[in-house]
Amino acid sequence: MGQLTTHVLDTARGRPAAGIPVRLYRQGEPEPLITTITNSDGRCDAPLLQGAALIAGRYELAFDVGAYFAARDSSLPDPPFLETVRLAVGLSDPSAHYHVPLLVSPWGYTTYRGS
Repeated sequence: MGQLTTHVLDTARGRPAAGIPVRLYRQGEPEPLITTITNSDGRCDAPLLQGAALIAGRYELAFDVGAYFAARDSSLPDPPFLETVRLAVGLSDPSAHYHVPLLVSPWGYTTYRGS
């Protein structure tokens, strides 16, 4: 059974990023398929997509990181350098596990296809 999962790591503090809102969109659709928030381990409590809901196609993950960092560091500028990190991903195999980690600081981010 295929699934799409994610987690967010705060690289500035060296720990999971709890409380970050995450939205998943199917490309071309204005409303999110799912809206959730990262837990204390920086993960979502359930897969973003799984089983029959995971259809091959293009998707966008949106992570609202600006408020997360502002709440932890009052010396950051307003507006923040990163407000929302948007990742466009293609899911070609509905039976595969796609894991999309986000490693983020107030000044930059990286991602990759994890396992």
